[in-house]
Amino acid sequence: MRILTVCTGNICRSPVAERLLQAGLDQAVPGGFVVTSAGTRALVGEPIQPPSADIVRTFGGNAEGFAARQLTSKILRGVDLVLTMTSGHRGEVLQLDASLLKRTFTIREFARMLDVLDDRAAAAPDRAEETAHDGGDRLAANAAFWRGLPARAAAVRHLSLPADSSENDIIDPYRRGLEVYHQMEDELAPAIVSILRHARLNAPA
Repeated sequence: MRILTVCTGNICRSPVAERLLQAGLDQAVPGGFVVTSAGTRALVGEPIQPPSADIVRTFGGNAEGFAARQLTSKILRGVDLVLTMTSGHRGEVLQLDASLLKRTFTIREFARMLDVLDDRAAAAPDRAEETAHDGGDRLAANAAFWRGLPARAAAVRHLSLPADSSENDIIDPYRRGLEVYHQMEDELAPAIVSILRHARLNAPA
């Protein structure tokens, strides 16, 4: 299952999402996910910004060996799910590849939809979503489940709308103070937690 996270410079927000999602998903379904990132106006080759690297390490991820890269249509080919940091980034992704319309969400929007799905499953466990099985192949079952997830998530979008559309976006801390990095962390961390919880709850047996 290939997931791409997207922000502007690819040095502050999307690398944090990339590295923390990869670390958590590796625990939920080892070998089941490849998470990468890119920027719509990337500072190509630059490392993750130090305050962002600190956030990654605080939550148990690996911040080493990162280099920013520019979002291109080639990078988007073969991606199963795109998680952007703002609604504007989502629009830029779709300008490059309109076929990703139903597989591209802001990360906060996607996380709220998964929360609705998890709440529904908890309220009616006998009607909970069944994780697909494919001849006992755990990774194939996981990929099949996640490739069907965007459609299931979109079906509950109306139940997860924020009070304000700005709540879909993650603030950009680039060239700003540590307090803005902390705000970024406060906005991004709950979304990552929700996605990882959904992965754990639905990991193939």
